Amino acid sequence: MARIIKYILLDILRTRFILAYTLFLLLCAVGMFQLDTDTSKVVLSLMNILLIVTPLVSIVFTTIHFYNSYEFIEMMLAQPIKRSVVFLSQYIAVAVSLCMAYVVGLGIPMFIYGANTSSIALLYSGVALTLVFVSLAFLSAVLTRDKAKAIGVALLFWFYFSLIYDAFVLWVLYNFSDYPLENATLAMIALNPVDLARILMILQLDVSALMGYTGAFYKDFFGGNMGLIFSVSVLLLWIIVPIYAALRIFKKKDL
Repeated sequence: MARIIKYILLDILRTRFILAYTLFLLLCAVGMFQLDTDTSKVVLSLMNILLIVTPLVSIVFTTIHFYNSYEFIEMMLAQPIKRSVVFLSQYIAVAVSLCMAYVVGLGIPMFIYGANTSSIALLYSGVALTLVFVSLAFLSAVLTRDKAKAIGVALLFWFYFSLIYDAFVLWVLYNFSDYPLENATLAMIALNPVDLARILMILQLDVSALMGYTGAFYKDFFGGNMGLIFSVSVLLLWIIVPIYAALRIFKKKDL
């Protein structure tokens, strides 16, 4: 398995896309630090960009890579190698390459200009979102043999979690504003990894006061050990559940 991962990983790292993604993140970070020396403000600006860009890049690149590697997957499955080994090797290689690009692109400028807890939180949230959307991309890829349909499903995942779900949450909060919705909102946030990452970042930046009473509730919850365990556990579930479902489908899929 290690040899397969190494071969796929080296093949991915040679692509121009990974280099372009790393340079894009690097230029964004350096540009933000050139405009403002306040690390917290820079992290907040980068968060607004990366909560959209990172999931989109992860899910689209992974889906396209899976279909471009179809012949390689079929060749490997013709050997006495388990399907789970081939599938998980693909997942690990893609996830590691995208996480490396993210950490290198953002991590280097942050540590040069001065890293703090908000910078570490941004790196953690970005890596977690990368893994989540790579898992969702593999799930969308194994659902259909048609590459165009798979990309459409992947983009629908991104569109739903990044845009549509927020509109739904705002609708609920607006229409039921007379009721105590803190616990309900917490549950809704747990159902969206992008929102969960956003809340964690906002609390690390200490701007939760702008969110009023609800922000105080989130700060009390996520600021403690239970909040940290909850957030890490939910994000792990968002990583594990889709890839586990995709693996089960792939094992039974007729290639």
